[in-house]
Amino acid sequence: MDGGDAALEADEPLAPQRLRSVFISDIHLGTPGCQAQALLDFLKQNPCEQLYLVGDVIDGWQLRKRWYWPQAHNDVVQKLLRAARKGCKVRFVPGNHDEFARHFTGHHFGGIEVLREAVHVTADGRRLWVIHGDDFDGVVQCAKWLAYLGDSLYEFTLRLNRHLNHLRRRLGLPYWSLSAFLKHKVKKALNYVMDFERAVAHEARRRGFQGVVCGHIHRPEMREIEGVLYCNDGDWVESRSAIVEHFDGRLELVHLPPGHELPRARAALEETA
Repeated sequence: MDGGDAALEADEPLAPQRLRSVFISDIHLGTPGCQAQALLDFLKQNPCEQLYLVGDVIDGWQLRKRWYWPQAHNDVVQKLLRAARKGCKVRFVPGNHDEFARHFTGHHFGGIEVLREAVHVTADGRRLWVIHGDDFDGVVQCAKWLAYLGDSLYEFTLRLNRHLNHLRRRLGLPYWSLSAFLKHKVKKALNYVMDFERAVAHEARRRGFQGVVCGHIHRPEMREIEGVLYCNDGDWVESRSAIVEHFDGRLELVHLPPGHELPRARAALEETA
């Protein structure tokens, strides 16, 4: 174990409870917008028996443009590998930003299993279809150049958002998401989200599943659509959200609230901003 790994182990507080399963996606390691320290805090406080990485864990699109990989991003990878070594079943379902990993479907890396999609059976017997969700994004499938353009615009919005929130913190105001505001206010964006959710739920029902867990659109949600439980675990760029399963099979959408990081995590976030 190297020095950084040992420091991470020593810094981990005792978790208040253990979960049966945790689903996270859209971490986007390799980008300045990734809230790696907050994710580390969440994983330390919520150990689980099964961990699903539901795509876009590493942002290959942005890393091809420029290399960005601070120590906190390395710590996330180490944390995931260590969880697998300690007996947690870690399954990785690649997304469109880390689609390079789809070439390794069926393989294990450091105890982490790579799958094109997964089936999770809850403690109360429900079958959930686990996918990233980009297969239901017409822009990604039919006009990839437009998806790249949209990704660049999203990165610009995140940079602007960091500056705005740095100013808001100085004024004593809470965190505010510009991109989430735009998604909710722009009618076409809202229609896109609703169409995506219905399409995913419809396909899950057609395949005989009682529910579906996905990511991709960075909009955390858990509701019933056409008799199917639709769960989107959100992202670790803005929402800082996850879907968790308790030992009785109950599913819950949880958020790590602003200001909840460990002291060293808050300092790192201030430095990045």
